Amino acid sequence: MSLAHLAARATFAAFVAAVNVPASLDAQALPIPTDNPRLRAALDMIKAQEAWTVSQQISLCEIAAPPYKEAARAAEYRRRLQALGITSVHVDSVGNVIAERRGTGNGPTVLIEGHLDTVFPEGTDVRVKRNGTVLAGPGIGDDCRGLAVVLSVARAFQRANVQTAGTVYFVGDVGEEGQGNLRGTRYLFANSLKGRIDYFISVDGIGLDLKHHGVGSKRYRVTYKGPGGHSYGAFGIPNPIHALGRAIAQIADVQVPASPKTTFNVGVISGGTSVNSIPFSGVMDVDMRSETADALDAVDKQVLKILTSALDAENDRWTRQTGARAERAKLSLVIDTIGIRPANSTQTDSSRIVATALAAGRVLGFSPKSGASSTDANVPMSLGVPAITIDGGGVGAGAHSLGETYEDGPTGWLGPQWAALIVAALAGVR
Repeated sequence: MSLAHLAARATFAAFVAAVNVPASLDAQALPIPTDNPRLRAALDMIKAQEAWTVSQQISLCEIAAPPYKEAARAAEYRRRLQALGITSVHVDSVGNVIAERRGTGNGPTVLIEGHLDTVFPEGTDVRVKRNGTVLAGPGIGDDCRGLAVVLSVARAFQRANVQTAGTVYFVGDVGEEGQGNLRGTRYLFANSLKGRIDYFISVDGIGLDLKHHGVGSKRYRVTYKGPGGHSYGAFGIPNPIHALGRAIAQIADVQVPASPKTTFNVGVISGGTSVNSIPFSGVMDVDMRSETADALDAVDKQVLKILTSALDAENDRWTRQTGARAERAKLSLVIDTIGIRPANSTQTDSSRIVATALAAGRVLGFSPKSGASSTDANVPMSLGVPAITIDGGGVGAGAHSLGETYEDGPTGWLGPQWAALIVAALAGVR
């Protein structure tokens, strides 16, 4: 059944009747509560309110939220959750917005979240532009769509009076991107909601797929330091940028496995003051990633060895030539950790949270694909808490670029419907 065909259906009940889901495919999944009238009403409402959801996406995106400066967007997100009638909404010590919708019984506690921060620095033009049906703006998909999906689910549950057995937390968290190092989610699990979360859902992506493996990463800021000097008068002493170049050249030749997919990247370099000065520092940011901790550790060891080797090679090259003068100007190496994300690949398609999400997608008429990514879900996965990251519907391109786009299309509402069905199945509805 095509998504276009589904778009023509008027109600959730209609396409539940039209989709045949073999029971054998969902043996590990929790029951998808298709017969609950309040949930059906909520899902129909999500479709009907999709224009509202997109308007939330646009207006939130036009509130700047650079790394470590998410407060303005967080304050507005809190206000919007309160406006939906959720009485328990607060901002925790690191800036996470947490709305608690109490369950009616002792069911599992489910957290669904989008992240507030973007990768874009302060001063970026965050106005969203329209080109026909395409929206363009920094962060419009990553993760303004996720934030809007969370609001859409919360609004529909409130208006349809959906009763869940377990408590549901609707969250906008800080620090997902880059050097934020998942600080918001780490704080949720270590402090704000420690020991309370049974299932974790991150909405972070465009389309209708899910990620059940966490791509781990290690990120370093590498600095070679020396006294520097005039490029002519001080010639013959070690050069930090030359050491940096030696290291980059060796890193570029590192061999990594194709499976599990393992990667490395030198993404930022800096240093020096003028063309005729031996610099006093050379700096680079290095990123390494893999689905498994073992593969990540292996590439990490190679890179660390290279960094030291490049230092020794630059120092030795000049001490052999100029002796004591170069010895007095020997370089030093500083490696600062700027981000570590835990890798996790233990969940499978038959894990309960994954199977439930896949089954919910099939009930809605599409077949999600599972894969790996690096998101807030890495934290609960590493702690043994069942967690997934799901897409929020629509189509888009250019994540992390100034030209990032999102297009809702005829079936964008399937994203928030999917999120709502997963939450309802995991928390239990009455």
